[in-house]
Amino acid sequence: MGHIANEKVKLLNRLRRLRGQIEGLERSVTADEPCVAVLQQATSCRGALDGFIAEVIEDHIREHMVDPALTRDDPKVLAADALIDIVHQYLKK
Repeated sequence: MGHIANEKVKLLNRLRRLRGQIEGLERSVTADEPCVAVLQQATSCRGALDGFIAEVIEDHIREHMVDPALTRDDPKVLAADALIDIVHQYLKK
């Protein structure tokens, strides 16, 4: 997981924003806010977590599945890019 260390600041910032969203969700439940408001906050939390997961998957693919010496037009790089796009699309739904 050495590649995660390279992206540590970005990933930690994502997690801190997620923590803030979770804390806001907890406050909403504690305050007996309407279900719609709670669900909107919950889906925002889920979206933030999905974004974090997509980022780690992308880093993993780029660091462990594709040879960095390959050119951008190499079929393996193009396939990895397509897979990364699919992961991002899937996790955004």
